[in-house]
Amino acid sequence: MQGFQRIANRLLLTLFVLWTVATILFLMFRLMPGSPLAAYVDPTFTAEQQAALLHTFGLDRPLHEQYVLFVVNLFQGELGHSFFYKKPVGEVIMGAFVNTLALTLGSLIVAYIFGIIAGAAMAWKRGTWIEGVGIPTVLVTRAAPEFWLGMLLLAIFSFNLGWFPGGGANSAGAEFDSEWARIFSVDFMWHLALPAFALALHLQGLPLLLMRTNMLEVMQEDFVTMARMKGLSSWTIVIRHAARNALLPVATAFALGVGYSVGGNVVVETVFSWPGLGRMLVDAVSSSDYPLAQGAFLLITTVLVTMNFIADLLYSVLDPRVSHASRH
Repeated sequence: MQGFQRIANRLLLTLFVLWTVATILFLMFRLMPGSPLAAYVDPTFTAEQQAALLHTFGLDRPLHEQYVLFVVNLFQGELGHSFFYKKPVGEVIMGAFVNTLALTLGSLIVAYIFGIIAGAAMAWKRGTWIEGVGIPTVLVTRAAPEFWLGMLLLAIFSFNLGWFPGGGANSAGAEFDSEWARIFSVDFMWHLALPAFALALHLQGLPLLLMRTNMLEVMQEDFVTMARMKGLSSWTIVIRHAARNALLPVATAFALGVGYSVGGNVVVETVFSWPGLGRMLVDAVSSSDYPLAQGAFLLITTVLVTMNFIADLLYSVLDPRVSHASRH
């Protein structure tokens, strides 16, 4: 019962955060200098035509009426109409969100699989040449700017060797029966490989260092000493005993990484001309497409807050001591 109450409280807090962010976005775009329709209105429009547009988008109403309409539409999944694309915001966003999600999950899976294995190996081989070479290499890739890594990979594997395309998510003129067919096509994977590898190269430092640090702590525990005294093989001790207990912070970091990466891939998406959510958000702000920017911000916030909620639940499930401490 107490666990259910804790989840309910956390869920209410999550909904409150989303409502607060939505309210701030609503006020921010409407209280900015100039008309929200500045990028939409043609200079040749008459005053009557401009007034008709304001009426169409509900911008001629008092602010509190606009807010009520905004909240009602939000609950119905209506995010408005894009000024630039002349389409519903939800339709525009979902196409970019699918591309960003593919890039995010692909890079995070590669980064965390490599980081977990390499971090465990460096902890087990502490003081050897493996750690001596691995740690500086990881720190360099972690500290290197994402745009530099992306440009370096483009110069080598795209422009010089020609193994991968230089940008985009699909080849020009490519046609697919459905969105699922596009995502799982060889063409899409071919375009995804280089930007996902560039992002994974930058992200792998966090899980690797987390895993190494946790492994060093776990290996000092009594149960690991007992396993050594029993004569168990090194592989069994590392995988079945030490690594499994060191995975808790890494698992929660993965959930948080999904949330942060959805809105934080702007640099990689720009370098590789990847039509994702971050790049679309930058274009929307620069072109004063306020409905699209507002919808993109809301989607990014929703994913980030949701993944924080999942990480909190995951931590409680994987480590019952967290739930026990919260009750006392």
